[in-house]
Amino acid sequence: MDNNCAYCMENELLDAFGIKICDLTDSKLYLFKEQSHKGRVIVAHKKHVSEIVNLTLEERAIFMEDIARVSNALHKAFNPKKVNYGAYGDTGCHLHFHLVPKYEDDEFEWGGVFQMNPQRVTLSDEEYSELIEKIKENL
Repeated sequence: MDNNCAYCMENELLDAFGIKICDLTDSKLYLFKEQSHKGRVIVAHKKHVSEIVNLTLEERAIFMEDIARVSNALHKAFNPKKVNYGAYGDTGCHLHFHLVPKYEDDEFEWGGVFQMNPQRVTLSDEEYSELIEKIKENL
């Protein structure tokens, strides 16, 4: 655990960009507040590790199953054409993946990397809750 890590502490550091949806087998699921890509979430490992190679073979397999489970839920809930996966963490060294649904009518970013924080779409608390419920219903 790292006291300066948003995913470990789940405090105001996390509140700045995400909302916890639930715990999964070996990870935690968060809704990304910036919703330029409807349904964008983060799957963060429960252990404070920086790299996927810091996990055992079994932990990696379970983590990837968590990611696949969430991706499947996003497909069922929102019917995107594609889900992109991004793993960065060069500033916050806690292993996590961004799952970014892409839609047929997206106005930007087909064929390129999605913007991390475009600051284009934020929602009301009620709208965030609706997205979270749709995801949870399909997990």
